[in-house]
Amino acid sequence: MRRQTADNDRQNKGGEFSPLVVIAALMVTSYLTANIMAVKLVSIWGIAMFDAGTITFPLAYMLGDVLTEVWGFRTAKRVIWLTFCCNVILVAATALGVLLPSPEYLRETADAYAAIFTYVPRIVFASLIAFICGELSNAYFMERIKTWTNGRYLWVRTIGSSTIGYVVDTVLFVLIAFGGTAVLSDLFSMIAAQYVMKLVVEAVCGTPLAYWAIHFLEKK
Repeated sequence: MRRQTADNDRQNKGGEFSPLVVIAALMVTSYLTANIMAVKLVSIWGIAMFDAGTITFPLAYMLGDVLTEVWGFRTAKRVIWLTFCCNVILVAATALGVLLPSPEYLRETADAYAAIFTYVPRIVFASLIAFICGELSNAYFMERIKTWTNGRYLWVRTIGSSTIGYVVDTVLFVLIAFGGTAVLSDLFSMIAAQYVMKLVVEAVCGTPLAYWAIHFLEKK
């Protein structure tokens, strides 16, 4: 009887759905979603221009903050690399889909698919490098700021770390993707517009969500 009870306990524990799995899955999804949305360009009154993925991209940073706050930098780093690998798989799989033959009567659908998933290698490379460097910087400084403030002022480390991470991510992406093909003033304009937009979304949505998620997980 005792053996059966112990076996049942082990099965119940094995069936629990870890919050870490949920956060990691959401982070992977948010980054892949942002990359697909990046195909659409958004223009604000003809003054500022950024890709639609800029709206959802800060969610990945917010989840990175949650990972670092609750599980530490080492765990956050592993999930960041996992997200990186998943994006490589997405790029490879969708690029292969472009090459596969399609029936003639679905030509319009195939052309639309190709228009979205025909990647420019330079932009893909820029996106991957910018993400891994920006996210690792964000997670690292999140933990450093927590140490400097003795675990107080969560909003300081969420916004402070993102401020640094967004600089690394945005500057690397724009310079690698468009350096040498756009004039210097346009490069500065793209960097400024994307950086400001990411910070606004982070401050308005990302930090409140991070507060709620961290509080909920710490109670658990």
